[in-house]
Amino acid sequence: MRSVVSVASHNSFVTVLKSLSPLWLTFIASLLLSLIAIAGTDILARDAAFYMDIANQVNIQGPRVALKMFDWPWFAMLIAGTHALTHLPLETCAHLYCALFMAGTCTLLVDCIRQRVPEATWWGCLVVLAMPAINQFRWDIIREEGFWFFCTLALWLALRWETRGGWLRAAAIYAAVAAAALFRLEALTVLVALGAWQLPNLFIKGRRRTFLEFFWLPLVLLIPALLLVIPRIDWHSSRVAYMLALIEPRSVFASFNKLADQFGSSLVNKYSVDEAGRIIFIGLLGSLLIKFVNLMGPFALPFLWPRAWRSWQLYWQAFRPFAWVAAAYFVVMMLFFINAQFMIGRYLSFLDVMVLPLLAIALSQFAQAWPRLARVVLVLGLLMMLANVVSLGTKKTNFVAAGQWVAANIDAKAPVFYEDGRISYYAGRGYPQPTIPREIATAPGNAQQYGYFIFEADPGEPWLQAWMAEHQLRVLAQFAQRKGKTVTVVGH
Repeated sequence: MRSVVSVASHNSFVTVLKSLSPLWLTFIASLLLSLIAIAGTDILARDAAFYMDIANQVNIQGPRVALKMFDWPWFAMLIAGTHALTHLPLETCAHLYCALFMAGTCTLLVDCIRQRVPEATWWGCLVVLAMPAINQFRWDIIREEGFWFFCTLALWLALRWETRGGWLRAAAIYAAVAAAALFRLEALTVLVALGAWQLPNLFIKGRRRTFLEFFWLPLVLLIPALLLVIPRIDWHSSRVAYMLALIEPRSVFASFNKLADQFGSSLVNKYSVDEAGRIIFIGLLGSLLIKFVNLMGPFALPFLWPRAWRSWQLYWQAFRPFAWVAAAYFVVMMLFFINAQFMIGRYLSFLDVMVLPLLAIALSQFAQAWPRLARVVLVLGLLMMLANVVSLGTKKTNFVAAGQWVAANIDAKAPVFYEDGRISYYAGRGYPQPTIPREIATAPGNAQQYGYFIFEADPGEPWLQAWMAEHQLRVLAQFAQRKGKTVTVVGH
């Protein structure tokens, strides 16, 4: 009897799965993956703790404090407002937004593929739910998830507008980009790219109406609005100054030349100094491309098959707005790489989102030609899907324990150096800003500013032993982590 019930239940479950459309399946699966990832989270990331601290201060002191703490605090203010309305915990509100933004991004991408290349829809479902570029961040509270969602929404609207036209649909694209810019200002790249996409229509007879539909809003509304807003912009603020430096040619060339000179001076063979600029440029470009491909995970494998490269043509024809945005964002990432001289996957991940339809098309064509090998890619994709949300690493519960110890044993007014600001957060004392490196805090002349030091270091490390002896300090507490760094509290 039990076996009959079990079979019937299994059949009912399969029937429900088959009845779901790719869009609903993607949305529900995305929420489940986010739930699994969040359930396995033991500690917030640094940025997440910072946003939670801003949101908490907004609820205590009001919205004006947000801009004093951070120059782009809109996501934190959204979390604070939601907490005030619903009385849900701040972290719950943040995780809820991030899970919904991620599910919305995945669903919109799959719908874009369904509209233009229906045969690649199910491969699109797999890629969007498993590609490491975005799925590795499901547990985290980051602004990028809102940025991905609204940028993807803008492109989804652009595809619909391209097919159906309409002044209001064109205006909706601008609204989506504006919302994305509240999360990351780099969203303005989308407007630049879409403008370049539509610019040729100005010179093609019969398509000038399309050009006017897209550009009427900036001409009618944005230009007068900018004339009112520009005089009120603080051009010396760190965010505005940074964005201007990123696109200002003299600043870019100055950063690049400085980097090339530093590299050239390190070369043994001085005859190669003249090649330093080319070496640096090719090195940065290669590093960016390698990281970009690495974030695709196993879904880059079909491109080992030469015929998969033909999918670029279909991608360009069907998803031209995505291609334009990908090209523009790649340029922005190169400029950032040259200026900042570092790159992390979280920043580059949006580029992989823009080429996700290309990966789905390539996989679809690969599966038609090599069905058995496609099953291998399918299995690898499913394993990657789980790897993104299931962590087998050591839990960082010692950070929480250290924070609780600080709250119980150190006076709230005492000056404390936190090597990781999350310990202060879990002590209920906010996230310290600005954070400074350990080397600066322990340097002569600076160490006297603090009464306590909380390091990510083992008490037995030689440098720590020597430094404590020099300053007549001792270990007050330590919180070990299995196969990880120990948190050590040092004081008098």
